[in-house]
Amino acid sequence: MSQLNNPSGPPGLWPVQWPAHPRVRACMTVRSGGVSAAPWDSFNLAEHVGDDPRAVSANRALLAECLGVAPLFMAQVHGVTVLDLAQGLTGPADACLSASPDQVCTVMVADCLPVLLADRQGRWVGAAHAGWRGLAGALPDLAPAEANAGVLEALVQALGQRGVQPQDLMAWLGPCIGPEQFEVGDEVRAAFCTTVPDAALHFRPADREGHWWADLPALARQRLQALGVTAIFGNDGGASWCTVSQPSLFFSHRRDSRVHGSTGRMAAMVWLAEDC
Repeated sequence: MSQLNNPSGPPGLWPVQWPAHPRVRACMTVRSGGVSAAPWDSFNLAEHVGDDPRAVSANRALLAECLGVAPLFMAQVHGVTVLDLAQGLTGPADACLSASPDQVCTVMVADCLPVLLADRQGRWVGAAHAGWRGLAGALPDLAPAEANAGVLEALVQALGQRGVQPQDLMAWLGPCIGPEQFEVGDEVRAAFCTTVPDAALHFRPADREGHWWADLPALARQRLQALGVTAIFGNDGGASWCTVSQPSLFFSHRRDSRVHGSTGRMAAMVWLAEDC
């Protein structure tokens, strides 16, 4: 096994700035402050990317120590399944929710969009891993009637079943691949535009025929707004939020895997503290 690095400082964190209830805690990691060697240097939190398992365990322990509570990591599959953490990590999923203090809703990303949700009363929180497939609901096992039901729709619906109305939710969009870097084919554009024609507003023609520049955070905002979630904060599509453009700050699957064959994963987390 590889030699573990010495931590370069406390785990790096990206600020989550939103006017959430005082009970709501949220943060997102960046790539610095851990013990993993290249190409996972240094604060990789994923077990499935080829990193030394000892390094991943050490990084997760560092994160839990920093937060004062241990994140709960799902087995993500680019789908639309939502877990209620009160029932445990019962299988693969790409979104989760909780109403219990110190159950940390966590999603791992390295270009996909992390979306955190909280209700204004500080009763429920949730997190979603929104890659383009999950966001669009472009999954072969979905029935035709569910074709527009992506991971955000699934999470907001699950919260609605627990008494949380969309207008009572606020959302935070984290760093992801930006609109100047996310080149996609016709099939990705069609996955969005076939069921939501106005999604075409968030695709620009690329230089290659049949290719487009996609604005992932704008597509997520559009879907949240259509659901009735209008208090949306965070990623506005600007360069400072782009995971591909800032290799010293963010892991990027699209940027790093083509060179190194792998890359690490960051985590976005939201949870409830005990009553304040």
